[in-house]
Amino acid sequence: MTTENRSTARKPLAAAVLTGIAIIVLALIVLAYASPYLVLSRVRDAVHQRDAAMIDKYVDYPALRTSLKQQVTQWLSRRVQTQKLQHPLAALGALVGMAFVDPLVDAYATPDGVAALLAGLPPRGEPGEAPPPMSDQAMQQAQQAPQQQQTPPGPAPASPAAPPSEPRAKSSAGYRDRDTFALNYAQGADTPPYSVVFHRRGWFSWQIDAVEIPQ
Repeated sequence: MTTENRSTARKPLAAAVLTGIAIIVLALIVLAYASPYLVLSRVRDAVHQRDAAMIDKYVDYPALRTSLKQQVTQWLSRRVQTQKLQHPLAALGALVGMAFVDPLVDAYATPDGVAALLAGLPPRGEPGEAPPPMSDQAMQQAQQAPQQQQTPPGPAPASPAAPPSEPRAKSSAGYRDRDTFALNYAQGADTPPYSVVFHRRGWFSWQIDAVEIPQ
């Protein structure tokens, strides 16, 4: 075989190799982009299955604890200042809540707390507050996305003992930048969203490490 023939034979092989490399690179890029959505889906599945070990895998608890403490402390501080101006005696409740920040943070920096955060149930700064357990039926219902809920075909009989339900927050999820992804809950257009924040760990892994509570 002449040199020219060998060169001609190598061209299809080189083209196939380059095509294969391009496909692999494209697949990696797509996987890297989709990775936070996959992680969010896995964490939600872990909540439904009450798999605390799986939830722990996707949470940076020290960072989440720091974020929770900062957010709740700022929120309560502003509440105290506002209530001092409007109702001095009412501010006592917020001041009491300030004393329970650490226990509240410890309660939410847990698999049950993460499940509540993902369900759009952030801490409210109340004394003795704790997230509902994952086994609670109310928590399981809260995990369902708003668009998955359907109106029953007929009017359901109202229970006189049941309190009126609050409007369910609308959820959305998306990138903020290359390394930051957030699950957002908003009650309305005029209400700042509450967010659970994920940050990238490597190319394909993400962890929950912060929350943003409307102040």
